[in-house]
Amino acid sequence: MSDRFFTQETFTFLSKLAANNNRDWFQENRQVYEETVRIPALNFITDFANELAIISPHFTALPKKVGGSLMRVHRDMRFGKDKRPYKTNIGIQFRHEVGKDVHAPGFYLHIENGACFIGVGIWRPDSKTLGKIRDAIVEKGDGWVTARDDKNFNKHFTLEGDALKNPPRGYAKDHSLIDDLKRKDFIAIANLSEKEVVSKKLFPLVSERFSQATPLMSYLCNALELRF
Repeated sequence: MSDRFFTQETFTFLSKLAANNNRDWFQENRQVYEETVRIPALNFITDFANELAIISPHFTALPKKVGGSLMRVHRDMRFGKDKRPYKTNIGIQFRHEVGKDVHAPGFYLHIENGACFIGVGIWRPDSKTLGKIRDAIVEKGDGWVTARDDKNFNKHFTLEGDALKNPPRGYAKDHSLIDDLKRKDFIAIANLSEKEVVSKKLFPLVSERFSQATPLMSYLCNALELRF
């Protein structure tokens, strides 16, 4: 296992990509991308597989250039006005074994200039999945509160994401957990510094944070009738 995966050159490349976000520049600097971004990311995924299996054997670490845990560098430009072709961050998602895309329950590592963090949970679930989570909160509210308010979890993570302005249809407006029922995302974020990302601490730190998030992750999996 490598002591370090990412270096300051990783952030330098991402910064230059942000300033030169076009195909010609990327093609000219593809080897730098490979050496400072993709290879270190794939090495991290490979080395983290055993650690992830200890946290939960039902989440996957797939060190593939395409279709694995490393999110693609190419942006989907079909929707929206932003036509920049490349992402200027590294995204690594260890998703649940039944998950097919980024909307599955997962553990996440985000590396970007000025915005590094560890994420856990489920982002933008479809309406059926969201309904199951909300129903679980109604039916097993004590379990949700226990997971949400776990001391080790709250010491480092903050629940974030979008929420409805009004209570979701079919749920009591005066429910004691109405603010949680309004959530459209069930994600939590723990910030990382760039210094931590390029240090020997990254691997054990990611493992520690993922472990601290198991109350939330196990609750979400149980709500969706998935193994944790």
